[in-house]
Amino acid sequence: MKNLTLCGVLAVALTGTACTNMSSTQQGTLSGAAIGAAGGAGIAALSGGDAGTGAVIGGLVGGTVGYMRGQDASKKR
Repeated sequence: MKNLTLCGVLAVALTGTACTNMSSTQQGTLSGAAIGAAGGAGIAALSGGDAGTGAVIGGLVGGTVGYMRGQDASKKR
């Protein structure tokens, strides 16, 4: 469990530093996918489902919503 937590913390830290030269659309997609995957895994684990499947579905939905919000932010600039 400690290894999984360490991997999660490192993934979040690296993701945050990798976003500096990205467009609004790219940042929105990546952020949405990460948040969606974490939320999907958490909800699936709490409800007794498969956390991996929840992460994949949450990541797809979150990435799609993040992409649309990023596109909207790019148009407003």
